Amino acid sequence: MCSAGAKQKGRRPDASRASIDRGLALAFSSPIPSPEEPKVSPIQILDHYHEGDSLIHRLDARVKLILTLATIVVIAALPRGAWVVYLACLLMICLAVGLSQIRPIRLFRRSMLAIPFTLATLSLIFIVPGLTLASWRLGAWSLSITLEGTVAFVSILVKAWLSVLSATILVATTPFAQLIAAMRAFRIPEVLVSVVSFMYRYMYVIADEALRLHRAREARSAAAGSKAGGSLSWRARVLGGMVGSLFLRSYERSERVYAAMLSRGFDGRLRTMKMPALARRDFAAMGAFGACVLAVATLLAFQRGP
Repeated sequence: MCSAGAKQKGRRPDASRASIDRGLALAFSSPIPSPEEPKVSPIQILDHYHEGDSLIHRLDARVKLILTLATIVVIAALPRGAWVVYLACLLMICLAVGLSQIRPIRLFRRSMLAIPFTLATLSLIFIVPGLTLASWRLGAWSLSITLEGTVAFVSILVKAWLSVLSATILVATTPFAQLIAAMRAFRIPEVLVSVVSFMYRYMYVIADEALRLHRAREARSAAAGSKAGGSLSWRARVLGGMVGSLFLRSYERSERVYAAMLSRGFDGRLRTMKMPALARRDFAAMGAFGACVLAVATLLAFQRGP
């Protein structure tokens, strides 16, 4: 006890920021067991935040949110085929990854989520007119791949991946409670902020309920042999019943939770402590980002030429 008290006396944390973090954690804490607990829920994988004490972790959530949104806007505004500028943006994002002290493989693996969605633009390689790279004859139809279409598709793919990578860094270095507080600080509509916060909070409850239904199905369908668990039609029928049961349980739980909140004076707003003032490192980060944007604009101007 004495050693623990001595350690806490020697740390000298920022009292205002620490108290605000505790208040936000109590207001928006998710039902995820801590790593020290012996039993860890499989739903813990849904939370992508990684604790740390890096420079990126210590930045204010408002600064990280606005810089991430600005990065996405800048990347989306880049013209197609600006490969050198894309590489420069990737190097700056990799610098942020290094400063976050998170294993890059984790962030890059999660950023691959953008690739399946960009496949919807694969038709651009066929419909954008330009120099023909390859052509096939399918009866009365002719299918051609053009250079301009390929450049457009690859540009969209790269920009989407860079944008998702930037958002992944934000989520991995900022607790969700601080993100909600930052959204409220930027005067985002209260209804939207409340919906997002409750969705995150009860996503784990619903997922845990789905796991219990799955375990119940497995316990009731045990059988020896290769046909364990029933036929495919039986599994589809049981799955439909599980989905319906999950919907009904979620709806009933939401009604009970809403009634409990109304009885405690809930009026649509989640009240938390005010955000602290920005520190010097936050202003330094914004200045560095402005310099990076200026460098990207200069590089883009050189690539376009006179």
